[in-house]
Amino acid sequence: MVVRTRFRALMVPLVLYAVCGLASSYFVWHAVNGQRGLKARDDYMQRLAELETTLSDLRAERARWRLKIDLARGETVDRDLVEEESRIMLGRVHKNEVIVLHAIAAGKGNR
Repeated sequence: MVVRTRFRALMVPLVLYAVCGLASSYFVWHAVNGQRGLKARDDYMQRLAELETTLSDLRAERARWRLKIDLARGETVDRDLVEEESRIMLGRVHKNEVIVLHAIAAGKGNR
């Protein structure tokens, strides 16, 4: 009888600690690896950074298109834009063609 009560006195807390340890392990594992855990947050942050980069690239492309549209829509159409678009549409731009662009900075030109 004494052995049985001592055995029970030792086993009940051990089983209780084991169950609590398993439950804690379950929650910790899901806090790190779960659908909304720390690793998922890191993946979301990385994906967010990639999407922000893509968004900034798309905004820059949109600004370039907006500039082209504004140049073509004004009262006076930009001749360079018309020439560029017509060469592209007519297939007159070749991959081995060399195009030299010469820009004069504002206020620093030959007068």
